[in-house]
Amino acid sequence: MNPSLNLLQPYAFERLTELLHGVEPNPAYSPIKLYIGEPKHPTPPFIREALTSSLDGLAIYPTTLGLPSLRNAIVGWIRGRYGICDVDATTQVIPVNGSREALFGIAQAVIDRSRPDPVVVMPNPFYQIYEGAALLAGARPEFLHSLPEKNYALDIEQLPDAVWAKTQLVYVCSPGNPTGTVMTLADWRRLFELSDRYGFVIASDECYSEIYFEEGAAPLGGMQAAHQLGRQGYPRLIMFSSLSKRSNSPGLRSGFVAGDAAILKPYHLYRTYQGGAMPPANFAASVVAWEDEKHVIENRRLYREKFDAVLDVFGSDVPAERPEAAFYLWIRTPIPDTDFARRLYAEYNVSVLPGSFMARTARGTNPGENFVRIALVASTAECVDAATRIREFWKGL
Repeated sequence: MNPSLNLLQPYAFERLTELLHGVEPNPAYSPIKLYIGEPKHPTPPFIREALTSSLDGLAIYPTTLGLPSLRNAIVGWIRGRYGICDVDATTQVIPVNGSREALFGIAQAVIDRSRPDPVVVMPNPFYQIYEGAALLAGARPEFLHSLPEKNYALDIEQLPDAVWAKTQLVYVCSPGNPTGTVMTLADWRRLFELSDRYGFVIASDECYSEIYFEEGAAPLGGMQAAHQLGRQGYPRLIMFSSLSKRSNSPGLRSGFVAGDAAILKPYHLYRTYQGGAMPPANFAASVVAWEDEKHVIENRRLYREKFDAVLDVFGSDVPAERPEAAFYLWIRTPIPDTDFARRLYAEYNVSVLPGSFMARTARGTNPGENFVRIALVASTAECVDAATRIREFWKGL
């Protein structure tokens, strides 16, 4: 077996299952699961109809790039969302089976193992795929802590020049998981300057970009920042986006990568061997999803409604703040995060994710300790019910 598999840690949800093993939740309460970022709003009917009406495509071997219609739809969406008109659908966009597989694959394509001690930098806490991708590509993960005293902002000063000199890939997530923090233009400028100096690729995970709270105030994207800064061709920048959160279709496994054509060309070659072609029916459903914004606006309205209701229930009793974007609350706990999650489940039958399960201890710090992530993905009624239970639990601590 590949010895690098021994470096992988259990997924956060497996650790939660182990933490809650043997705990009998209070039977007076129905279970409410807020630990996983799985959208629960219904998939729009027109996306479902496009999928089912294209099932004849099951008789066709799909190609990695697929038909131009999807790439053109994605380019049209990028133009409307970010005001960018110079993206080439033939060389700068590749449809992928959800951002997860693409985020993993980019490390396998980018990392040059012939160079000594390759490094992949990632935020901490983080989406665990980043770490696994780095390890299985033969690289060493290095972590940038997302800290409340820094407003969870990207802090490149945490790592010395000696680490940056070995860095080949940097994962960023904006809006962030779990903090919801959005990178500013100044953040992007500093990161681009560092990439220019050391030559590393930037993988910009933007799967939460369409979950925000004020229409007309969408989060800044990586390609948008590069465009505003005059970086023609998006050098060493790859953006990752997905329909999972935007269109409530995680089971469709549909997303895209876009950016530097010089990176995407060898990445496309990698994917032809990986076998990552999107099924034709998913392809057709994706086209209509990217071409429609009405359902996305309604989706945001539902999340805004839930955040308003939950934060109103919490009041001054629970120190929760609305994030800049995404659908998570990231809350500091008055007791260890694992004790908090275990007791909340036992006493009130609400499951949340301990923050320490999403982070790694580096340089003596685990920035997820004494935080929990709460995903407001259930219905408004369930979220309000859960918020009421969490408030009562909090008051009893």
